[in-house]
Amino acid sequence: MNRQAPKGPEARKRKDPPTSGNTSSAQQSKRGSPSGNSNNPRFAKRAKIQDARTIRTQPSDAALKDGELDLQAFLSAREFEIRALEASMLKSKAASTTRAFQKVPRGMRRRTASHNVKRVPKRLRARAAKEMAEDNTPTVAARKRRPRTTRARIRAETAKSLRLLADKKRKRRAKKAAEAGGEAGEGAAATEDATKPTVHTRAARPKIRRNVPNEPPKQKSKFRKRQIDKTWLPTHLWHAKRARMTKPKDPLWRFAVPLTPNDKCYRPTHRASGDKGAVVWDMSYMSTIGLYGSDEGIARVLVALGLPQHLFTDKKHQKWRSGLRTQSGMLSKERKGARKDIGPATIIWNPGVGPDDAAKGQSNPPRRPLKEVFIRVHPSCFFEVFNELTVLVKAQTPQLYVEDLRFEIGSIELVGPGSTEALLSILHPYYSDAGFEEQHAKVFKSLVGVTNPASLPPGALLAFSIMDPRLRHPPKRVQLDDEDASPMDTLTKWPVAEKAKPYGLFDRNARFEAGVLPSQKSLDRRKGAGAPGMELGITAKDPPIPLILFASKATSGGQAQGSWTLMAPWKCILPIWYNLVKVPLSTGGNPRPGGLNELRQVAFEQGVPWFPGDYPGTDAGAEWELEQRVARRADWERRPKGKRVAWESLDLGAGRKGEVGDGLACDFEHLFGLAKDELHAKKVAAEQVVASGADASAMDVDKPQESETDTASKETKCTLKQEVSGQALAQLHRMPPSAFSVLLDPEKPTVLPTSPPHIITVKLSFVGRGVANPCARIYRLPTQNPIVVLPSTQAEVPATPTQPGEATTSSLPTDLRDQWVSRTKGNKPEPQTGTPLPPPRRIPAGADMATRKKLVAESILNPPGGPLPFPWEAAQTKGNKTDIGGQHPLCPGEEDLMGFVTTGAFCLADGKGKAIGSLSVTKAVEAVRFARGKGRQGEGRLCVVRNAGESVGWLARWEVV
Repeated sequence: MNRQAPKGPEARKRKDPPTSGNTSSAQQSKRGSPSGNSNNPRFAKRAKIQDARTIRTQPSDAALKDGELDLQAFLSAREFEIRALEASMLKSKAASTTRAFQKVPRGMRRRTASHNVKRVPKRLRARAAKEMAEDNTPTVAARKRRPRTTRARIRAETAKSLRLLADKKRKRRAKKAAEAGGEAGEGAAATEDATKPTVHTRAARPKIRRNVPNEPPKQKSKFRKRQIDKTWLPTHLWHAKRARMTKPKDPLWRFAVPLTPNDKCYRPTHRASGDKGAVVWDMSYMSTIGLYGSDEGIARVLVALGLPQHLFTDKKHQKWRSGLRTQSGMLSKERKGARKDIGPATIIWNPGVGPDDAAKGQSNPPRRPLKEVFIRVHPSCFFEVFNELTVLVKAQTPQLYVEDLRFEIGSIELVGPGSTEALLSILHPYYSDAGFEEQHAKVFKSLVGVTNPASLPPGALLAFSIMDPRLRHPPKRVQLDDEDASPMDTLTKWPVAEKAKPYGLFDRNARFEAGVLPSQKSLDRRKGAGAPGMELGITAKDPPIPLILFASKATSGGQAQGSWTLMAPWKCILPIWYNLVKVPLSTGGNPRPGGLNELRQVAFEQGVPWFPGDYPGTDAGAEWELEQRVARRADWERRPKGKRVAWESLDLGAGRKGEVGDGLACDFEHLFGLAKDELHAKKVAAEQVVASGADASAMDVDKPQESETDTASKETKCTLKQEVSGQALAQLHRMPPSAFSVLLDPEKPTVLPTSPPHIITVKLSFVGRGVANPCARIYRLPTQNPIVVLPSTQAEVPATPTQPGEATTSSLPTDLRDQWVSRTKGNKPEPQTGTPLPPPRRIPAGADMATRKKLVAESILNPPGGPLPFPWEAAQTKGNKTDIGGQHPLCPGEEDLMGFVTTGAFCLADGKGKAIGSLSVTKAVEAVRFARGKGRQGEGRLCVVRNAGESVGWLARWEVV
């Protein structure tokens, strides 16, 4: 480990730290230091780091004594060197070899963290500021918030004047209190009393009106103006710092919804939701409706909303009617003689008090106890469901009533193998004595070790009260005791009593009392009064928090992960969330927060359609599609013309030019031919409005109606296409899978529905390669042979017929269906036919340049296999079987278009492309019946998927979901 002094040019480089001030000055002056002395902080730090990295050694001469090795001296010398190495390692580690901003987790780092101390956590800001001062790093000065516009300047001046006025009032009040007190001590006491509120009142319980939508809760004055057109979720401030939110002036479903976390989370979300960890969402924007009345009346109302009748008569669903299970289904309404889907809903019954129990507690008990039901729906269809309920309950005798509980009950959703562990870590049952613990709480505590909520009984539900999670902060990792029984006993027996007590979440008073939680400051004072690490006990000021916890399964088959849904009072969601995101999981890390994009990703990977995006047959789905069209159109218009997709010049092969329908939309209007008549009528009406407005204001410019007329005409022009599309999409009806299976039954021939147009939601799995994007076109395999086969690919054939259903001359090959079917046998392209070409001639090694040029020219003009055919000859010989690439069959014609893709991407769970789409029921049934008539039932569910703006299609297989 001895080091020798360098020789030559390397001797000028400093290898060892300076030993004196003169040497430091000399070496520093050689480098051209700006200061020229040893007081330069950058030089001092460099010397410190170099000294820390220098390992001291001891010469080996001391170990030799009279030419012999002294073992003891040699070991002592090596011991000294080893200790010097260890000390150097410690000093080097402590000598700021890493910067402060490098201590931040990699996923949270930002480029600006290297020169802005405010970009690092508070615990590292002092160290970062010191490092920047030593390294002379250019720092960022805080921007002075001076008003830049006239409006901002006026607002700043107004705020300043109001602040000064408030100070004057406070001083005047304090002066009067001091004069009234007389002495100095009394005046000071009076001053304190004058500044404090004299009357402390309990917060009023919010009013819940019957059969009328309620208003959002009154927010703090600090944030009230920001919630004029929308409502914040309970965790809004937490998400606003860590996620991308909806635009302030463009809320989603009247809420400020987190869209996606700031850090990259697509693959981590996939791993956490299926392999290791958990993903959590604040789903408080989901709407809850309370339905109250008699048992028979509630059953009639729910049947009118589309629930099957057997749910209220079969013994199989007795547990659901007893409040021990949840039931999910699609709500629908009657429209023009047909059922129109509204949206999915989850229905929960409250285990009501029976007649015998009611007689014990009351002198004059009611003959029929009141039944209570929660209906949990998506906010996009809330008003549609609520309005339908108000109409139905008023027609019942005795009359029922509904309540809007959107801002009374919040919810959190969890998915992943660690979801049960995370809940067990923060949900501690509320009880004063072990003997009074609720049965549902005991069952919940026995779920230690469950990694998939789908393993629970279908629709399993637990309802109990918990203590404030902040009393057990920070959450601890759940320990699995070996002595405990396996959770399989709980999962198989599910020891939940048939007669359960009424759930606390249905009680309005219990929800209000749970919302009056002690402040965080009071909890901190209680923690400070106790010993370090001691858990806080329950006091009279800590109310129980009622909640409902139910598990749901994404699909009926497979091993997909289930999910937990936690429903609790609105004001209790935030303390639960704070502890939930900090739970230390046994697999490492914490639960990952997700946004709307992650919710759609998990549903897509599980093969489940997401509402409302994958349900264009509902009013909420149609509205979502229209909004997405506007967003796609705006994104397409922002692109330069050279980078846009030219829809009219798209070459689909066989002489077909132009995209089928609107390339930026799932153009169901074009598929069913819905919007043409309405569009013509709207255009005529718009022209009449514009003409009347122009005639009325041609000579009179002083009329006040001029601006209104012009504005109306402009709005009519701008919203014409969107209104027509909205009316056309509203005509679509989604057919349930059970009704679609009846149409496919060969033993029960059924006439296909013609009006209104029906669609079916399907899941697409690609046979081989291929990834579908939203708005991709779905074709069935050709069901009829073309009339004429043209030899040229440049034949001018329009991409869209002039009228729907009008026959056109086709230039597609006659065996196009067989070409696509042949690709199911093997995903490889067809082998090249013909005689293989001989190997090219080799140029001799010793040939001169002239000979080389001659041989190259000869090989180009006269190749070994003969002259290559021209492109037009190749097209004629191949018979127009393939497109320009020569590897894929042509896409079927427009008459075989059967649907569109609503969600599509590369699925990490399957390792290949997957998509969710909607098909025309008529064309899907025709495709299945055509294949069945040919004796090839497997071909009926094959389809060709082509992305909008592309000419290549991919073979896929559809399945109804």
